[in-house]
Amino acid sequence: MSATWQPKPARPAPTHVVGVWGWMRQNLFATPGDVLLTIIAALALYYTIDVVFHWAIIDASFSGTDRTACLKEVQGACWPFIEAKFGQFIYGRYPEAERWRVDLVYLIGFVGLVPLLVPQIGWKRANVIFMLGPFPIFAFLMLTGGAFGLVAVETTDWGGLLVTLVVAITGIVASLPLGILLALGRRSEMSIVRSLCIGFIEIFRGVPLITVLFMASVMLPLFLPDGVNFDKLMRCLIGVALFSSAYMAEVIRGGLQAIPKGQYEAAAALGLGYWRVTGLVVLPQALKMTIPGIVNTFIGLFKDTTLVLIVGLFDLLGIVQFHFTDASWATPETHITGYVFAAFVFWVFCFAMSRYSIFMENRLSTDRD
Repeated sequence: MSATWQPKPARPAPTHVVGVWGWMRQNLFATPGDVLLTIIAALALYYTIDVVFHWAIIDASFSGTDRTACLKEVQGACWPFIEAKFGQFIYGRYPEAERWRVDLVYLIGFVGLVPLLVPQIGWKRANVIFMLGPFPIFAFLMLTGGAFGLVAVETTDWGGLLVTLVVAITGIVASLPLGILLALGRRSEMSIVRSLCIGFIEIFRGVPLITVLFMASVMLPLFLPDGVNFDKLMRCLIGVALFSSAYMAEVIRGGLQAIPKGQYEAAAALGLGYWRVTGLVVLPQALKMTIPGIVNTFIGLFKDTTLVLIVGLFDLLGIVQFHFTDASWATPETHITGYVFAAFVFWVFCFAMSRYSIFMENRLSTDRD
């Protein structure tokens, strides 16, 4: 009786198509053109890394109390300048004895935000209520003071990263719901509502943010009754929120227009009213599709906070530039070091938002196997 037939075991894939070498052959050296581009990119990367490494590490100064620490024959980054001014870069002119209040706001805000961003952590509704209700009130009382025995600190003394985060977070939180309402209003069948929303969006999209900030800070008080005035920071927050909401409205409107008409008809066939159709069927799909555009608007808003300098508020970049005038730190590398520090801080926040956007896109994607 003949032996039972047995299939031969699978042979391993050739080494030139798997592993690191296989990836390099497929992506870097597949064609002569790829080889040339890979060599050029490698040389450019090597040169860039070499220059940055020497400037930031090898030739840099790391200790000192004034400009003499950074005056060397071969000059590199002046990190003592960042160390000496770091407190003002983070808090501005906020009194040193009261900076624990800012740190406490940072800490509680971080503790409240993380559960919202991590899907595995529950109690989302409670966190949302806390972050939109008690936390802003707590942060306002802690930062401004004047109650519960806290020393009053005027917003004119705020600065640095504190102002950047206050303006950016307020603008982000306010612009999303305002943008949704404006987008819905622009698609409304009521001509008056539609016209008002179109006018608002086109006006704010047609002028620079600097103009909005200037109008909010300088011109708005002229239209208010005598004795009525808003804090300068509050006026900027309102201007930034309204400006950003106009761009957000167009992003959301693009998502609404991408929803097939059959979705509306199916929801209407179930007897759902307008607001239930919008809240339960249309908006969830539209917001999911517009995540990249929404986050892109948030990132642009975060970087646009540097424009508040035009109305006398010193954000992170503004406070860095302000300290360039300190004669005790006047060196050729001080300016470059300050700008690199500010750019790095902005990059960290913007990159974090970008990566979280990708994470949420992948998590909410319905095209996965």
